[in-house]
Amino acid sequence: MPKEKTKILIIDDDPKVSWLLSEGLGENYHITSARNGEKGLEILSQDRPDLILLDIKMPGMEGLEVLEKVKSMDRIVDVIMLSGHGDTKNVVESIKRGASEFVNKPFDVKELEIHIQNVLEKSRLKKELTQLRSELRAKRAYDNLIGDGPSMLQTKSVIQQVADSELTVLIRGESGTGKEIVARLLHSLSGRKNEPFIKVNCAAIPRELLEAELFGYEKGAFTGAHKTKPGRFEIASKGTIFLDEIGDMPLELQSKLLQVLEQCEFMRVGGIKTIRVDVRIVCATNRDLEQSLKRKTFREDLFYRLNEVTISLPSLRERKEDIPLLVGHFLQKYNCLYNKDYKQISSSNMKLIQEYDWPGNVRQLENLIKQAVVRGDEKIINEIIRNAPAETGTNPIKQQSVPPQEQNLSLKERVGKAITREERNLIAEVLNKTNWNRRKAAELLEISYRSLLYKIKEYQLNNS
Repeated sequence: MPKEKTKILIIDDDPKVSWLLSEGLGENYHITSARNGEKGLEILSQDRPDLILLDIKMPGMEGLEVLEKVKSMDRIVDVIMLSGHGDTKNVVESIKRGASEFVNKPFDVKELEIHIQNVLEKSRLKKELTQLRSELRAKRAYDNLIGDGPSMLQTKSVIQQVADSELTVLIRGESGTGKEIVARLLHSLSGRKNEPFIKVNCAAIPRELLEAELFGYEKGAFTGAHKTKPGRFEIASKGTIFLDEIGDMPLELQSKLLQVLEQCEFMRVGGIKTIRVDVRIVCATNRDLEQSLKRKTFREDLFYRLNEVTISLPSLRERKEDIPLLVGHFLQKYNCLYNKDYKQISSSNMKLIQEYDWPGNVRQLENLIKQAVVRGDEKIINEIIRNAPAETGTNPIKQQSVPPQEQNLSLKERVGKAITREERNLIAEVLNKTNWNRRKAAELLEISYRSLLYKIKEYQLNNS
């Protein structure tokens, strides 16, 4: 089968130029021509060329304006500007607006062909590099989704089946099970992988600000709106938007989200113009949405629209066969990150790890291994697990170890207090190891210097 010719679109009002280029390049390329910008843009919308040769001076719509519109329609297509007015200003402005190269008239067709080949070769290499980066991102995302037990293999299979589709995906599971990892993996394996991945935590943004954050606002829409600001949906256009904690979205915003799902359009806050977007929506929640439907706090029509595909992530207690793999992964990760050599967990502590029910799931396990590596002391594993709160029906040793003053607290409150205790201990330990070098301690703890100072004050730590 013969190789398909590279498609070149010539936009030039001079018929002699179009004829000259068609004659000189027609043997090696498929040539299409347009006498003005409007016709050229029409051809671009119907039959995407690989390269555009664009005259900078034309009646009506000039070349620089055409270039801007071309890039808004297809930001990847290469454009070589042609001009008999090759002043520096035009060259700079062309490159600024996305032109790949600038060639002055009159030109020799053979020399122009060398420019064309150079631009196409650069484009090919750029596409290869982009593809390699995408594959690497996808591999990294898969590397973070650790587990080869039946439940995780089933999850990975569903991800592979639906990733490269336009289906809306709802990811369900307890906190700490890896919902964001799955969302990023869906994006990395999709045809949108080279476009933006935008995350919005619907529970972390005050409800009065969430609409403006998602859909943007016009200048003067409210006090403090000094300029027009695009929302996350506009920023994510052509890519993926990940709406985390979707079950916490206010009811009044759910109808606007439904409009985006069904019609791919919305209006900014305070706006009168409809904005269209091309975006894939992936959502996640740890809430029982069926209960939310009964309580009328979640729209039924939105629930079924989001629920085109559901990926349910198992809790860690439901896939304990994956714990040794996870422990090995986190040991390797934090040994490398902190330049440590803490390679193995003792069999007694591994037994404790596998018997514990992990209410905080994979995130809680990762934090435990991270602390053990940073502190270089395996005793921390035994201490944390034996003192950590547990759910009903778990190991009685752990239940008896809960401090008496915390016995009547809820599970969430007890987990919070245990995490606070261990965070304070870890910060104190690292500060002591660095002789209270706060900047080095902040580096090791992977937090900002300002956050560390705040924690020192909050936990009333002192160098005494």
